[in-house]
Amino acid sequence: MADPASYRPNPADIPPSPGVYRFLDENGRVIYVGKAVNLRNRLANYFQPLESLHPRTRKMVTTGAAVKWITVDNELEALSLEYSWIKEFTPRFNVMYRDDKSYPYLALTMGDEYPRIHITRERRRPNSRYFGPYTQVWAIRETMDLLRKVFPLRSCTKGVFNRAKVLGRPCLEGYIDKCSAPCVGRISPQAYRKLATQVSSFLDGKTEPFTSRIHNEMEEAASRLDFEQAAKLRDQLLALEKVREKNTVVLDESVDADVYALAKDDLEMIVQVFYVRAGRIRGERGWVVETPEESDLPEMLESFLEQVYGEYRQLNQAVAAAKSVDDVEHTPTQAIPSEILMPLIPQRAATLSAWLSEIRGKKVQIRVPKRGAKRSLMETVAANASQALRLHKTKRVGDLTQRSEALRELQEYLELADAPLRIEGYDISHTQGAHQVGSMVVFEDGAPLKRAYRSFNIHSTPADSADDTKAMNEVLKRRFARLRQEELDVQRELVSAETSGEPILRRFSYSPDLIVVDGGAPQVNAAQKALEEVGANVSVIGLAKRLEEVWLPGTEFPVIFPRTSPALYLLQYLRDESHRFAITAHRKKRGKTVRNSLLDSIPGLGPVRQKALLKHFGSLKRLREAEEGEIAEVDGIGAVMAKQIRDCLADSR
Repeated sequence: MADPASYRPNPADIPPSPGVYRFLDENGRVIYVGKAVNLRNRLANYFQPLESLHPRTRKMVTTGAAVKWITVDNELEALSLEYSWIKEFTPRFNVMYRDDKSYPYLALTMGDEYPRIHITRERRRPNSRYFGPYTQVWAIRETMDLLRKVFPLRSCTKGVFNRAKVLGRPCLEGYIDKCSAPCVGRISPQAYRKLATQVSSFLDGKTEPFTSRIHNEMEEAASRLDFEQAAKLRDQLLALEKVREKNTVVLDESVDADVYALAKDDLEMIVQVFYVRAGRIRGERGWVVETPEESDLPEMLESFLEQVYGEYRQLNQAVAAAKSVDDVEHTPTQAIPSEILMPLIPQRAATLSAWLSEIRGKKVQIRVPKRGAKRSLMETVAANASQALRLHKTKRVGDLTQRSEALRELQEYLELADAPLRIEGYDISHTQGAHQVGSMVVFEDGAPLKRAYRSFNIHSTPADSADDTKAMNEVLKRRFARLRQEELDVQRELVSAETSGEPILRRFSYSPDLIVVDGGAPQVNAAQKALEEVGANVSVIGLAKRLEEVWLPGTEFPVIFPRTSPALYLLQYLRDESHRFAITAHRKKRGKTVRNSLLDSIPGLGPVRQKALLKHFGSLKRLREAEEGEIAEVDGIGAVMAKQIRDCLADSR
């Protein structure tokens, strides 16, 4: 570990001007790249006493062995150079965003003499146009098939195209008119190029000229009594309409925007985007990134926009060097819209906006929608981001290799005798002490075993109703009391196996290898005390939410797991699942209590009539909405009682 003082530059040697700096390790590898408006002030922050630095920064400066910088004229140039260096060196201490999945795109190779339409998962080829991303391959394949009924572009590879050209006969698609067969000269290069340009315009949202033209040609053919041609044009029109309908209209046709939202927990963040072109959703994409401790969200969003749109800058430079003017016309930078809608303003938004405007060649705005259709769309994107984060965590836990590694790490970090194959998580939920419910979730072999989940109604006194530690004590005692009882029942059943009847239902008689409670040292110590009172020899830990610290009973300091550790992901998923299950049980209990208290308050309405009413209407809400005549139709409820029920429920609103 290097001492930062050994390579700290003299402050007087650092210019107070904009620039980009990079830290290097002892082998000369770049480990971090950053930019600054004032290099002298920025670099001074890294060479403070180590105990005052953030743990991630402390690790970076102690890993480094040198720092170098380059000055530039302004902040915009610094941003561009920083992006170039991050792409070139991929520094280990820079936050790197990665796609949460590989998305398919519809590509047009406009740089070829005869452009090809095909499906791809990469977007790095210059002089090509990409449309999407699409969420499913079958959807993009159907779109391509429909388009080629109207615009018969080739989809074959270069080798197939050249072979057909040498043989002088097209492939099957050429014979069935799915391809215009440029390989055998059925169409001129100019006409074929026009066809490809039309496809590009149609996918950009300019659909009206094509549908109107085909509709007019269809009517003209019908007036000439050329019904065969009219039917062919009708099929083409239906195909285009079907492609257009696949893109949902969400905003005005004049709107081109990328709409972003995010969902994060203490370990990872998902960023989701909807691409809106001409008011229609053209596709979506997602990224996942590890969330650094005490991360600054505006700074992370600034870094995110740099990395996402920086690739368009590289493609723009490649296309600008092309000889063909037509190639430059179809530059991928058209993918940068006029508006970028974010959940909050990133750091240095004005500089980012100027940078993106320079890449696009037109003005780009970065803003937060406050109301209206754009705000509503962002809420939809946020819901998708939350689902994506939940799915990402589930997939990670569902991976057999990750699960095995997580169990191995738990055994190692917690110094357990064996890997914890059965883990139980506990949580308490209540509303200001009322309707307390405890939850028990079970993970076996690192995966949820939902049929073994259990909930507990807490039998607490009013004085103890807000004390989670006492509630946890009660839950654990009851759980292990049931365990002992079922073990005794099983033993008796084995002894009298010949005369026993139905087998005993074993709901609790499998002992856990590890217990996880939500909380820090107080919750863990309370859980350990409960286990000792019932004589249970089971390891127990607590997961504190603020910093994801793992606490052991009777310890002064927590165990800190690496933030990318599969074991930490498993514990977090277990904790979140127990919290979710506890809240669900609590809401159910609270709703049932409210319903019963309302019906109990109606004079003359006993349990039998209450049950009949709820069975007939299904819920208290539907009972509230019912008319007196409808209530009177229920068995045992007459007109007088129906009026009384109606009046009481109306007064309770």
